[in-house]
Amino acid sequence: MTQIIKGRGAQKQIHNRFFELHHGVLDEYLNYCETEGENADSNLTKFIDVFPKTLVNKVESPDVGMSYSANPYQGCEHGCVYCYARNSHEYWGYGAGLDFERTILVKRNAPELLEAHLRKKSWQGDTIVFSGNTDCYQPLERKLEITRACLKVLLKWKHPVGIITKNALILRDLDLLKEMAHENLVAVHFTVTSLQEETRRLLEPRTSGVQNRLKAIEILSANHIPVNVMLAPVIPSLNSHEILPIIKEVASRGARGIAYTVVRLNGQVAHLFEDWLRKTLPDRAVRILHQIAECHDGKLNDSRWGKRIKGDGIIAKQIADTVRLGKARYMEGRKMPALNRALYLSLKNPQMKLF
Repeated sequence: MTQIIKGRGAQKQIHNRFFELHHGVLDEYLNYCETEGENADSNLTKFIDVFPKTLVNKVESPDVGMSYSANPYQGCEHGCVYCYARNSHEYWGYGAGLDFERTILVKRNAPELLEAHLRKKSWQGDTIVFSGNTDCYQPLERKLEITRACLKVLLKWKHPVGIITKNALILRDLDLLKEMAHENLVAVHFTVTSLQEETRRLLEPRTSGVQNRLKAIEILSANHIPVNVMLAPVIPSLNSHEILPIIKEVASRGARGIAYTVVRLNGQVAHLFEDWLRKTLPDRAVRILHQIAECHDGKLNDSRWGKRIKGDGIIAKQIADTVRLGKARYMEGRKMPALNRALYLSLKNPQMKLF
């Protein structure tokens, strides 16, 4: 019988392709292990302070829907097995497997770096998306409040922000979000991959539970904070049959928009996902892997611009058609607002008010 590592997505360590950079995890913050979802295995999460010189990154990819991102944390304890960001952990000298969710790099100086960026004369107030790589509301945020401190900076400067998360911890910052929404400065992109708790626990073991996510969408929406729900990723034969029920449910909770991606298993994620799938769903593994490959020109990994996010072929078209049907049936007339950067520019350059 296969032994499953409880509370983790990846089921193994994996070799770092940049081997000369690889190192073991340090024994810092060894005993802090707090989560809203599954309890982790006995090898506790470790947290390491890092001191980057910048926080805001230019996003070069033309098909991810953002121009600038910021990530207070590298690595993510949520442990989503399909996460494309796992590969980025290798550049820090760690593995994309268990290291990614067991070793979290913490940018405690993120608020100061953010304010320095907003003060730049050349900065024109483009929306900055938090969690372009890893979730800014992962469990450690409950203790450190780095994301909250960044939101205070953004509110002070009247600067637009997008937030991508799958954690109901975002409700802790409802006071700030309400102020920002009043001036059209914030949009929340909340990920929902399943309405089935069993599926959620398998795919995303340390995230908020399904009902907590739905409640968070409802509360945010009731407070006039625009919520776009991310069906990300859609995995054929695993959660693809839930597209219409998810859209119907989140629409009833007040969501204003729906977006989706088809799973792509880039880099080391392909090895991790296949290993996880054969251990957790052995009777469906071959079918799921085959159908993922059908969406990506016969491969699990897809790097083609314009195709890697949505896929192509018959299965990808079926997914796209189902999402389109769900939008038409349950979300007609709803849309996400364009965020306001005029307030930031006016605050930064008071002389603009004269024109």
